[in-house]
Amino acid sequence: MLKLFRKEKTQLEQLNYIFCSDEYLLSINRDFLQHDFYTDIISFEMADKGHPSQGEIYISVDRVRENANLHRESFQRELHRVIFHGALHLCGYRDKTKKEELLMRQKEEEYLSLYFKQ
Repeated sequence: MLKLFRKEKTQLEQLNYIFCSDEYLLSINRDFLQHDFYTDIISFEMADKGHPSQGEIYISVDRVRENANLHRESFQRELHRVIFHGALHLCGYRDKTKKEELLMRQKEEEYLSLYFKQ
């Protein structure tokens, strides 16, 4: 993961991944983001602007498994896609617009290719 942050020119101080259920992540989505829907990942930047990143990334294993089946992808590859997705958010990438989403997908594929090439 450090390679991703270095390549994206983002300093990283601390990064925690929390793997949880759909229901747990739904409660976080409701409580912190006021969104009432399931999601596979939520990323929180804990550091003040201008300081090295201190992130918490919550991943629903249930949702990753379902998305892997839906997209006919292996669970391992889908899980890593989501792991990289969260890290990319902490590096400043967004996915709210079509243009942002396209760039995010390109970056995910780039890091998946590098990871699975090893």
